[in-house]
Amino acid sequence: MFTGIVEGQGTVAELRTAADGSGAALRVDAAWLAGQLSTGDSVAVNGCCVTVTRTTGAGFAADLVAETLRRTALGDLRQGELVNLERPLAADGRLGGHVVQGHVDGVGEVLAREPVGDGVELRVGLGPSLARYVVVKGSIAVDGVSLTVASTGGSGPDHPWFSVALVPHTLAVTTLGRRQPGDAVQLEVDVLAKYVERLLGPLVPDREVRP
Repeated sequence: MFTGIVEGQGTVAELRTAADGSGAALRVDAAWLAGQLSTGDSVAVNGCCVTVTRTTGAGFAADLVAETLRRTALGDLRQGELVNLERPLAADGRLGGHVVQGHVDGVGEVLAREPVGDGVELRVGLGPSLARYVVVKGSIAVDGVSLTVASTGGSGPDHPWFSVALVPHTLAVTTLGRRQPGDAVQLEVDVLAKYVERLLGPLVPDREVRP
């Protein structure tokens, strides 16, 4: 389990994708993590939980399966690109953000970036299947960063969206400081909302409930 409080950033050293699209091998350099990981450990890369297959003097390597490539934007990473990194929450640690599983639900798109005081407001578009879990003042993980939803919008023919406010610290220590309109971001909605929907489904007739 993660919290969405990014510990630091790493640099994509290599991404090798299988010719048939069945998977990929990712290598990340992060000197601050060197010596702190072991094979089999979990690490959230831009909010996606991956398993360390090999440690290196500069960081770690991980395998990405086809489902990961389909659900996330990790397959589009470029050599030299920065990524957000977080290790799992220790049992005696503080839950500073919210419950984040590292199971990316889908990919959104940055629609707008507006300066607001010393910070920035990002507007992110997402699919209707995820939009129903996003509520004002609720939590959402964007590229692995735990954020509070500031507003929501879009209905009918318009694409749904939500906005989040980024403080200077978040802009400085995560990849969100460089995200621009058109960029893809990985999204994980609050798992509690999905459980509530699942449990209440039998009590609400004629309403689709996804597994």
